[in-house]
Amino acid sequence: MLNRLLDRPVTVTMALLVIVVLGIVSIRMLPVSLIPDVDVPYIIVQTSAPSLSAREVDETVVRPLRQQLLQLHSLEDIVCESRDGSGTIRLSFQEGSDIDYLFIEVNEKIDRTMGSLKDIDRPKVLKSDASDIPAFYINMTLKEEEPLSGDADTVLFPVTRQFSDMSRFASEVVSKRIEQLSEVAMVDMSGYVSPELLIVPDMKILRQTGITGEEFESYIRSANVRLGSLSIRDGEYRYNVKFQSFASDRKDIEDIYINHKGRLLQVKDIAKVIEHPAKRSGLVRSDGKDAVTMAVIKQSDARMADLRKSIGRLMGQFSKDYPELEFEVTRDQTALLEYSIDNLVNNIVIGIVLACIIIFLFMQDFRSPALVALTIPTALIFTMLIFYVIGLTINIISLSGLVLGVGMMVDNTIVLTDNITARWQRGDSLRKAVVRGTSEVVAPMLSSVLTTCAVFIPLVFVSGIAGALFYDQAMAVTITLLTAYAMTVTIIPVYYWLWYRKFDSFRPSPLLEKFSFAGVIRRYESGLVWAFRHRWAGWAVFFLSGVLIVVCFIYMPKEKLPEMTYTDTLLKVDWNEHIALEGNSDRVEEMERLIGKDTEQMTSMVGMQQFVLGHSGESSASGAVMYIDCKDAETLGMVKETVAGFLDSSYPACVYSFEPSGNIFDMVFAEREAELVARLRPVGSSELDPETLAATVGKISSDLPGIGFDDIQLKKDVLYVADPRKMALYDVSYQDLLSVLRNALNENSLFNIVQGNESIPVVMGTDTRDIREILTDTWIRKGGRDIPVYSMMTQTYDEDFKYIISGVEGEYYPLEMSPGNMRPEKIMSRISDTVGRDGSFEVNFSGSVFSNREMTRELIFVLLVALVLLYLILASQFESLVQPLVIMSEIVIDIAGSLLVLWICGATINLMSLIGLVVICGIVINDSILKIDTINRLRKEGYHLKHAIMEGGQRRLKAIVMTSLTTILAVCPFLSRGNMGDDLQYPMSLVIIAGLTIGTLISLFFVPVVYYEIYRRDE
Repeated sequence: MLNRLLDRPVTVTMALLVIVVLGIVSIRMLPVSLIPDVDVPYIIVQTSAPSLSAREVDETVVRPLRQQLLQLHSLEDIVCESRDGSGTIRLSFQEGSDIDYLFIEVNEKIDRTMGSLKDIDRPKVLKSDASDIPAFYINMTLKEEEPLSGDADTVLFPVTRQFSDMSRFASEVVSKRIEQLSEVAMVDMSGYVSPELLIVPDMKILRQTGITGEEFESYIRSANVRLGSLSIRDGEYRYNVKFQSFASDRKDIEDIYINHKGRLLQVKDIAKVIEHPAKRSGLVRSDGKDAVTMAVIKQSDARMADLRKSIGRLMGQFSKDYPELEFEVTRDQTALLEYSIDNLVNNIVIGIVLACIIIFLFMQDFRSPALVALTIPTALIFTMLIFYVIGLTINIISLSGLVLGVGMMVDNTIVLTDNITARWQRGDSLRKAVVRGTSEVVAPMLSSVLTTCAVFIPLVFVSGIAGALFYDQAMAVTITLLTAYAMTVTIIPVYYWLWYRKFDSFRPSPLLEKFSFAGVIRRYESGLVWAFRHRWAGWAVFFLSGVLIVVCFIYMPKEKLPEMTYTDTLLKVDWNEHIALEGNSDRVEEMERLIGKDTEQMTSMVGMQQFVLGHSGESSASGAVMYIDCKDAETLGMVKETVAGFLDSSYPACVYSFEPSGNIFDMVFAEREAELVARLRPVGSSELDPETLAATVGKISSDLPGIGFDDIQLKKDVLYVADPRKMALYDVSYQDLLSVLRNALNENSLFNIVQGNESIPVVMGTDTRDIREILTDTWIRKGGRDIPVYSMMTQTYDEDFKYIISGVEGEYYPLEMSPGNMRPEKIMSRISDTVGRDGSFEVNFSGSVFSNREMTRELIFVLLVALVLLYLILASQFESLVQPLVIMSEIVIDIAGSLLVLWICGATINLMSLIGLVVICGIVINDSILKIDTINRLRKEGYHLKHAIMEGGQRRLKAIVMTSLTTILAVCPFLSRGNMGDDLQYPMSLVIIAGLTIGTLISLFFVPVVYYEIYRRDE
């Protein structure tokens, strides 16, 4: 077969060009994303009940929903959180569950519960999906906004007319133009204000005319009746007759006629109709100015780069069409993707260049690096073609697999080129050297490829999202190695023969002849002789390595992912006080002024937000979320210190945290629970008591002085309690009192009128918002008498939990902690003892420490499976049950050395470093496979055992050193840090470099000793 290929170089070249052309076309069509599209096994149910307290939300809304949702199949955990006005239920499902089906099932359960949920909107069900993360946010502000006039009523008019107009323009025009782009799925908005029509009756005129509040309300409602049409027949024809009797704008409401006891009046005679922005529960600020923010959600099959170009063109058009407006793109996921992918591509290019330099120096020839430079790009293009055929995407995970593949695909090229050259130098003709040299290493190279693939393929058995993600890495490495192997055994021999056939013998470049490898061979022989004389030292290192592995796994810190470097962050603040939106905004403005000069961009989301999807997390009336972007990580660190100092000194009661800015990788892998959580459940009661809980937490804190616990978050509510005795005395019903208070608080919505795409609520109320004035100035007319509302109500106070948490076990209090240097088992034991002695609570534990341990156990199992596969493949190749153990003996030392280097460098045991260990198991033995294969062949040729070992070591020394150096140098660029792609690959790169360095030495000196120890008795 190979002889035929040597005679047909043009055919081989044309076949190669076909693959290249198809591969280039595939590259242009491959989807590009930050990570693979995976199902996240979480569903969130959000409920809104503005008029209910946290306790009422839990009892009347969340608890019925929880009881229904507990019946879902594949449910792993449920965590419910109730707060004033809203509730959230987080459902966690078993990995691999069909989230689309469960999403439907959750909605069905909610529909069944709606009959018992009175007077609240239907809960929103949000499915966590990679495509729900906004590609970016667009902040829309006014270039020049006139300030509110000094005599303006800031209660009814909290924003300028300009901002109101901009809000309507954003929702009706700008968002619709963005959604017209083929790459955009939807635009989610927040920060806009909606219009409202407020009818404020003149109570003095109402008393004079004898019209009660109920009658006035009835007159207004009756003017907005939509009658059905009548059908009238006239001979052979039929006509539809319609009656129009509804209000469509402010003037229509003002012109409504009222006939009261024969007197004809209009609404405008006895009330004011005010069109104003509706009461806001939240706002958005961009760099200190009121803004409307739009989250742009891309289509799942759209390319990020295409979306960015389309949005860029549209923003340019907006700037021309609407010069009075400013548009700013923030939290750009496309920039993160482009930066990470560009970095990975640059690292691949650097790795290829470094590999060519190594081959150039060692082979002492210019044509050999050219063969490598030809093989690697064509193999990568071929790989992209396979990616397209099987449906893989270009992302950080698959590109990291390509990086590993590049480092390892060079190995085969080096081995084959070195073997052909060696046979040619030993006296074979060029054609014979090419044919015989290729046939000698085809089987060992295939074995090396299969053993490397064998350690990656078990990664797909890792459960959960990690397994789904690293399927891409395993497939990328496997495809890269197999395509590179196919290209190596077909392209290298043909072009080696084509490029060297005019030469009588291999002649090194005169420039590099002085760089002789003979000195390295002599030193290697001396080192090998020393290893044979001190064989005990090798065995001592072997057994100490086993002990070191156990020590490292016990004492090294463990986490899910390595620490990432960010230049932006989300500051989440809960003031832990009952403050109005205006007070919340004032505090946020203080922080903006404090750090404004050190930031590139700030977006503040104050209070409740209007987003439909859950991509921005939960919001509360007493909280705020600030997006802070700085020019570099150092500046961000300084800004964090400044903000933390300000909050600690000025608002010690507040609770705040800094979190990643919400990219898709953080969404998928983020820890959704503290490191360790003690769930305290009351014994003999379904509700927690604040005083009892505080006493128990105090005892736990005194027993664990080194562990810090957050204060229990409580709230004090002012309660106005109706006096039933006085209400009975004045013949006032609860409905009368409720109706009057709703009007006074502007909560009495009469109906909605439709203007274009907008639905405007018509509300009856007052222009007063101060609670004291409302209570003193509001009267109920009964029996011809005016009864003041405050006389029928008493004021008291109530203290309860700010957040009420419940789960499968019912209501509990989550006591969160970070173990630090203390072992979690010791902490759990002390807490259990303390709670047991107290007797008021039961306790169980959860937290990320358990999931991280489970992940570690799974990856260790994957490592064991990989080792079994390695053994089976090697046993098949060598037709021996012993020789695979010789080769695999070095893995123990390699793993120990890698973990030690990882520990010394301050890294942790995490998903990426464990994958690095799995990778090491596959690639470090490749050198030993070739060496053992050569020694076996030499022994068959009649060499004595020790002579065969020495000769085999010399023949493979150059190839082993070159393959190790090229793989190490291909991975070296990832030792830089500072972006997500590099930070993610850093621990894996560190493990691979340390493992390969140690593994090369072990392969050169320890493996020959083990081989000699096993077979010396046979001689």
